[in-house]
Amino acid sequence: MSERQAVATRYDQRRKLWRAAIKWPMYSVAVMPALLASGWRIGSAEPMRLDQLLGFLLAAVLLLLWENLSNDLFDAETGVDLVGKPHSLVNLTGRRDGLTLLANAVLLLGLLLMAWLTWRSQPAVLPLVLACCGIGYIYQGPPFRLSYLGLGEPLCWLAFGPLATAASLLVLGPQGEAQIPWQTALQLGAGPALATSLVLFCSHFHQVEEDAAHGKRSPVVRFGTARSAALIPVWITVTLLLESLPVLLGEWPVTALLAWLGLPAGVALSRLLLDHHDQPLRIGGSKFLALRFQAWNGLGLSIGLAMGALRS
Repeated sequence: MSERQAVATRYDQRRKLWRAAIKWPMYSVAVMPALLASGWRIGSAEPMRLDQLLGFLLAAVLLLLWENLSNDLFDAETGVDLVGKPHSLVNLTGRRDGLTLLANAVLLLGLLLMAWLTWRSQPAVLPLVLACCGIGYIYQGPPFRLSYLGLGEPLCWLAFGPLATAASLLVLGPQGEAQIPWQTALQLGAGPALATSLVLFCSHFHQVEEDAAHGKRSPVVRFGTARSAALIPVWITVTLLLESLPVLLGEWPVTALLAWLGLPAGVALSRLLLDHHDQPLRIGGSKFLALRFQAWNGLGLSIGLAMGALRS
């Protein structure tokens, strides 16, 4: 290989690592609660403010960026990413202080934007968002590090499910809307939040040895890769059933079944992990298949709910 080819190869590898570090497809999990809330409001002929939606989407992306940056920093402290995660931002840059400053700045900007949106909507929005941020911190941050106890998935469901969905419903509604719509938030967010938690669950399969060596008792470490892979079809089925039940009860329009658009990706994910659960090199991209299921599932449900307005 010539020197020029070697440089090009190193550049290409570096570019791929940066792409993996940025993880831009992952931000679909940040915007999904607001998209679901907007679909539900449109389909139910409820008032919805587009400017509030755009502001909430931006703030949600900023807060998830803070969480991703913080998680890299917290994992660097334990050494769990030292070998198995070359695309960690800490490993790529070697600049912990700079990344800490960036994470704090992004958090502040996101919370300031959320505070402005709260002022223009309902006082409960900011506490709900702060609760989500608190969950994001105790997930990885010291001294809690609850993800190391295998509690990451239920925390993820709580944050991206009823809490974020309730905040989204309030932000998009009329200013001064008084009550937190817990029942709607739970019904609307339960299935999509399971799909979001599945993305986190699948991110553990290819790094079981590294996690176990550093005391990170993820569910995949606890159950083993074979039993964990067997849970994937069940997980996907429960997600779709939670989203289909309101249709069967006549509470959502039949078009909400567009949530099943995520099924092909779910089937592909199930087959991959059932066949190759113990082969890290083969399943490194499983979380992106889970993310494809989450994105198509949530987007289909949002569009399907909005199409309910066509009935009237």
